[in-house]
Amino acid sequence: MLANPVFRYRMLTLAEGWSFVLLLVFGSLLSRISDIDLVMPLGMLHGVLFVLLVLGTFLIRRRLDWGFGTTLVALVCSVIPLAPFFFHHAKKDEFLDAERAAQPA
Repeated sequence: MLANPVFRYRMLTLAEGWSFVLLLVFGSLLSRISDIDLVMPLGMLHGVLFVLLVLGTFLIRRRLDWGFGTTLVALVCSVIPLAPFFFHHAKKDEFLDAERAAQPA
């Protein structure tokens, strides 16, 4: 499974989306109501996952035969909060079909 680039990209979209949720909820909220400051570590994690998602989008677009429009939507969704979840849901069938096609028979 991990050798499949489509699977890795699909998991990366979810990880990046969840890292942003964690940053907003735990990082921002906890730093305001307590002495726990998780903004720096969660922000760094989210930043690394964001960069990986952008790079992964450019790498996976050929394999999935995405045009300019789909690639642009994927990149815009990586910037908008919670949009990676919607993009993942919208493209889930395409991702799963590409994963099945890449697996050896």
